[in-house]
Amino acid sequence: MTAARPTHRTPALTEAIDPVAGRVRVSGTLTPQGVDLLRGTVENLCRLGHSRVVLDLAGLQDADEDALRVLRELPGSSGRIVLVNAR
Repeated sequence: MTAARPTHRTPALTEAIDPVAGRVRVSGTLTPQGVDLLRGTVENLCRLGHSRVVLDLAGLQDADEDALRVLRELPGSSGRIVLVNAR
């Protein structure tokens, strides 16, 4: 019988959305795919009438450098996305 190897899974990206305040709490690991998820959330909040969306990154456990770059450079994000607790 062979012992199972421990797996080191990175926690998935999750978001807790406050549609009234236009705020998203992000936790887990930020990947380029996660940025796509956040982009869609931001677009939906803007459709609801928010001119600015706050992304609270305090819960991030890890972030891919490319994902952070893409997040900062999202098209149309200038003045629309506010990053808080970004390390």
